[in-house]
Amino acid sequence: MTYGCIGEKLTHSFSKEIHSKIADYDYELLELAEDSLPELLTSPKFRAINVTIPYKEKVIPYLSYIDEGAQAIGAVNTVVNKGGKLYGYNTDFYGMSALISRLGVDISGKKVVILGTGGTSKTALAVATHLGAKEVFRVSRRSGEGVITYDDLYKLHTDAQVIINTTPVGMYPKNNGLCVEIDKFPALSLCVDAVYNPLRTPFILEAMKRGIPAEGGLYMLVAQAVRASEIFLDTVYDADTVDKIFKEILSQKENVVLIGMPASGKSTVGKLLAERLERPLIDTDELVVSEAKMQIVDIFSSLGEEKFRDMESLAAARAAKSTSSVIATGGGAILRQKNVDFLRQNGKLFFIDRPLEALVPTDSRPLSNSRASIEKRYRERYGIYCSTCDVKIDASCDAIGVCEKIIASLG
Repeated sequence: MTYGCIGEKLTHSFSKEIHSKIADYDYELLELAEDSLPELLTSPKFRAINVTIPYKEKVIPYLSYIDEGAQAIGAVNTVVNKGGKLYGYNTDFYGMSALISRLGVDISGKKVVILGTGGTSKTALAVATHLGAKEVFRVSRRSGEGVITYDDLYKLHTDAQVIINTTPVGMYPKNNGLCVEIDKFPALSLCVDAVYNPLRTPFILEAMKRGIPAEGGLYMLVAQAVRASEIFLDTVYDADTVDKIFKEILSQKENVVLIGMPASGKSTVGKLLAERLERPLIDTDELVVSEAKMQIVDIFSSLGEEKFRDMESLAAARAAKSTSSVIATGGGAILRQKNVDFLRQNGKLFFIDRPLEALVPTDSRPLSNSRASIEKRYRERYGIYCSTCDVKIDASCDAIGVCEKIIASLG
């Protein structure tokens, strides 16, 4: 390994793809058990590495030099080999500062709560202090020096105005975890999550529903990677490099999720999009059929609609964990808010708005198997599709035309 990233679990990491867009060098991901850390660091063969959970503090004893900023934070995420001596830096500070700046919220004079006590929480503490926060509290399950418990948080600090999550709660593959109860903090003006997979954790989605400026950690990840690469190569990149790569990675990773009425052409358009975008297609109805080993009409007749909806929710949750995919959903998937939340974690929702007169009832769709029933569903659901989607696509054309409109919307 010449350049790369070390950590305990890296299957979810986007770092290799990000670094491939920054500069022309080989960058590898190396999952490492803690007992292998000494061998890697005492006889280093690499030129430079990034360090992630849980080694940002554990690498420090092996370093000959620690940058002033990293020393103040007490955590290192970038290590450079200079003639056999290891130099440590913290580019997470730059990354988190850039993320907060991107959201356009001034945190000076505000009360800030940081969830977690690991290396990234120390970075968040340094950033919040640097940006002029009035008070900063770190939170963990156990109290300690400079650390309060969650019980204390809910009893004494519900006036917090900024919450920064640095814990792995909500991180892939356990996407459903919610790190804090947002409703208990009525003064919130900013929510930040260091987790970048999924792109939007339940914490971030709950904040967004309430109109609170909020974002996950992808921008932070890109920004710190660009700064790390500058240190790797002793260079300086153009000022727009972070924004440019962030947009590319977000576009590449975000799922295209198709919602709409039965018979609106979601599956057909999905196949066309998957081919054009060279992405896998996930059809949630097909996932349900595969799991149940029976057709949807048979599930309705033998098990009932509620059981089908439960199976549909499981399929939506499974599909939502993917990235870089096209997801075609069943017509009623949006009837449960939790399904929408699942799909929005990594996806942008496109409503295939086909005119009512173009929707053809078929026997394979139990709730839309007649003209009367499809008109009833349309009246019941149209407003939900409109309020749920990120983009409404006029589908009064053929499937190829709809596909082209979505691709144009994706830029």
